[in-house]
Amino acid sequence: MDGRDLVRSVRVIGSGRAAQGVRAAWRRRRIDAAGLPRRGAERARVPGRVESVAPGPGGGVIRFSRSELRVTVAVNGAVFWGWDGAAPEPSYALAGSCPEPDPRAVLEPDKDGGWRVVAERVTVVVSRHGAVEVCTPGGLVLRRELPPRWWEPVGGGPARWMQRSEVAADARFFGLGGRASGPRLRDGSYRLWNTDPGGSFGPGDDPLYLTMPVQLVVADAGTHLVFHDTTWDGTVVLREGEEGAGSGHDRAGRCELRMDGGPLRCWVMVGPPARVLHTWASLTGAPALPPAWALGHHHARWGFGSEQEVRRIVSGYQERGLPLDAVHLDIDHYDEHQVFTVDRERFPKLPVLAEELRRDGIRLVSIVDPAVKAAPGNAVYDGGTAVDAFVRDASGRPVRGVVWAGESVYPDFTHPRVREWWGGLYEERLEQGFAGFWHDMNEPVSFHAFGEPTLPRSARHALEGRGGDHREAHNVYGLCMARAGYEGLRELAPRERPFLFTRSGWAGMQRYGGTWSGDVATGWPGLRASLSLVLGLGLCGVPYSGPDVGGFDGSPSPELYLRWFQLGAYLPLFRTHASLRAGRREPWEFGPEVLEHARAALLERRRLLPYFVTLSHLARRTGAPYVRPVWWGAPEDRALRDCEDTFLLGDGLLVAPVLEPGADRRVVRLPRGRWYDTATERAYEGPGQVVVDAPLSRIPVFARAGAVLPVRGDDGLELEVWAPAPGRTGGGLVVPDAGDGWDVPEVERYVARRQGGTVVVTREGEGGASGPAWPVRVRGLG
Repeated sequence: MDGRDLVRSVRVIGSGRAAQGVRAAWRRRRIDAAGLPRRGAERARVPGRVESVAPGPGGGVIRFSRSELRVTVAVNGAVFWGWDGAAPEPSYALAGSCPEPDPRAVLEPDKDGGWRVVAERVTVVVSRHGAVEVCTPGGLVLRRELPPRWWEPVGGGPARWMQRSEVAADARFFGLGGRASGPRLRDGSYRLWNTDPGGSFGPGDDPLYLTMPVQLVVADAGTHLVFHDTTWDGTVVLREGEEGAGSGHDRAGRCELRMDGGPLRCWVMVGPPARVLHTWASLTGAPALPPAWALGHHHARWGFGSEQEVRRIVSGYQERGLPLDAVHLDIDHYDEHQVFTVDRERFPKLPVLAEELRRDGIRLVSIVDPAVKAAPGNAVYDGGTAVDAFVRDASGRPVRGVVWAGESVYPDFTHPRVREWWGGLYEERLEQGFAGFWHDMNEPVSFHAFGEPTLPRSARHALEGRGGDHREAHNVYGLCMARAGYEGLRELAPRERPFLFTRSGWAGMQRYGGTWSGDVATGWPGLRASLSLVLGLGLCGVPYSGPDVGGFDGSPSPELYLRWFQLGAYLPLFRTHASLRAGRREPWEFGPEVLEHARAALLERRRLLPYFVTLSHLARRTGAPYVRPVWWGAPEDRALRDCEDTFLLGDGLLVAPVLEPGADRRVVRLPRGRWYDTATERAYEGPGQVVVDAPLSRIPVFARAGAVLPVRGDDGLELEVWAPAPGRTGGGLVVPDAGDGWDVPEVERYVARRQGGTVVVTREGEGGASGPAWPVRVRGLG
C-alpha cells in the first residue's frame, strides 16, 4: 500500500470507510495467502505431431503426441475446437444445449500430414503440428491459430496457456466487451478481468466493468467472430498488420491470448456481419426484449434523496412538456444502503409514488447491489445465511468485504439454489412499485485501500456443482446475478417482460438484459468513449446499452451536455445520470437555449419509438444490434472500417454525432447509395465524404433512400418513406409492439418503388402484395 492507494480509497468510499478498506485489503491478502496454492515449478508443453484421428459427427478428434484436438462444425455454421479433449459444455456462454453437429461436414486428410474439416460455409485446416486455419469455402484464410502452449504446475493445478493467431494485414479488430478506446481496437494490451476502475473513466482506462473474450475481425477476405470460452483472467495483445504497399511483403495482424487457466476451447463464426451476429445469438441466446417504455427517456441521479425531490423533477419535465418514461432510484433510497430495503423517512409512501408516476406513463427503476450487510437482523442476511447463500473462503468462513452498507457478504450466484433464493427477493421490489432493475457493483466490488477491489481469488464458488474459486467465477459473477434477477422476475410477474440492465457481465448476458457505460468521465473524451462502448458491445451480441448522458461525475458545459443528450436520443438506453457530487442533469438547468434543443431531441426520440421497438424485436430474432458501425453492410470498404464517429441506427438511419467542442459543421462518411439529410431533405450520394451543417440545435442524421421507417404520427403509427433513387427500390420491416407482455407480433415487410414522380409502397406477404397497414408519408421527393 502507498499514499496514492489511500487517497484513492478515501475519494471513492469516504473517510468513514477508509479504515474498513484498509482492514479488508489486509484480510483479502491473508485469505489468498492461505487459500491459493503456491505456483512452483512448471512444465512447458506443445501439442507435438499428429498421430491418429477419429472421425465423428461434424468433424472429429485429431490426436497429437502430447494433446488432442476436438473439431466440430455445427449445423448453424459455427466452428468449435477444444484442446486436451475440451468439450463445448459446460459453458456459461451457451444458451441451452450445444447446437447439433453438421452431418455434411467431413474430416479428410490434408497435405503434409495434416487434416481438414470441410463444411458448406467454412473449411478448418489443422497442420501436423497443431496450427489451425479457418478458411472461406473459396480457400481464403481468415484466421490462423499457431500451435498453443501450456505451462502446467508440476504439483498439479490449472495450466496457464497461450494462443497466438494471425489475421490478414488489412484486418481490423473490434469487440472484447466494453472498451472505452474503441470501437476499433488499436495495437495494445487488453485485460479480460471485469474491473471497477474506482472512479470516472475515459478512453485510456482499461479494463472496465464488462470484458469478454469475443473478437469481431473485419478484413477484405471476410468477417469472422472468435470466442475463446474460458472465464479465467487473461490478456489479449493485438497488433494490426501492415501492407507492403505493393511489394508483396505484408505483415499479418496478430493476436496473442494468455489465460491463467480454464479450458482452451474456441468458437469461430464466419460470413457477413449480419450472419455472424445471427449465428452468435443462436449459440449464446436471443437478446432479451425490453418493454416498450424502456426505449423511452430515463432520468436518474445518485442523490434524489426524497419522494419530494422525485416529484419535483417529474413536475419539471411535465411543466415544460418534456417526455419522460422512467425515473431511477439509486442507493440513497435504501435504508442505510441495505439492498431490498427502503428508507421510510425519506420515502414513506413509495408504492403510492410509483402508482402516481405509472398513471402518468412513468416507471420507477430500482438499483440492486449484490453485497448484503453482514448484520443479524437484516432480513436478507438472515435469509441468505439460512440457505447457505454466501461465498466462503477456503477454510469455510463467509467472505466479507466492504461496500456502501459497510461489512458485507456476497451471494454465490453460481449456485442454482442461491439464484432461486435471490430471484425471490425481487418480490419486495415489485411490491414497492418498481418496474425495472439496475444491477450495480457486481464485478463484484469490495472497497480495498490497496490491491484489487474485489473478492479474494481463493474464495470458493459452486460453479453449478463443479466447484472452484473466484479466479474462475469472477468474470461471470455479474452474468449469474443477472440470470437470478431475470428468472426471478419471470416467476414473480410472468405476464410482463422483465427490464433489467447490469454493469458487469460476460458472453451471453444479452439473454437477461442490457448494460450501460458505468461511471464515464464528464468531458469530451467521455462523450466519445460513450459511443465506442455502445458500438463495441453491440458487436459482442449485447444490443441494448447506453451511457450516462452528461457523464457520471462533474459538471458538463451546456454545449457538452446538449451534444451528449443529442447522441443519447439515438442510442438504445437513453438515460441521464450523475453522481452525488456532480452537477445537475435536468435539461432546464443549462439555460433556455439548451432546453429548447433538448426538447427537440426528446420529441424526435418519442417520434422514433416505433422504430426502436422494431429494432428491439429484430435484435431478438436476428441478433443484429440497434446501433451498428457504418461498415455493417459493406465490411469490404476499408474507409468505412476506419470510421468511428458515425453509426447506423438499424438499416434506415445514419447518425453523425458532434463529438468536439465548438463544431457547427462536420465531415460525414457515407456508405454506398443515396442518403437524405433528414433536416433539409437534400440528397447525397455515397460512398464518400460530405460536409454538412451541425448547428447547436441538432446533429446530422441521414435516411437511406428507399427506407420505410415506422414512426409515431399525430394519430398513431405511420410509415415514413424516403424516396428511392430513380430506377431503384427500397423497403423496411415494421414490428408493431403488442404491449409489454409475451405476445409475438407479426413482422410486416414493406417495399417502396419509385414510379416517375411518385412513390408506391406495398406490403409484401405470403398472399402477395397489398396496401400498407398504416398511413404513409413520403419524404425526399423535393
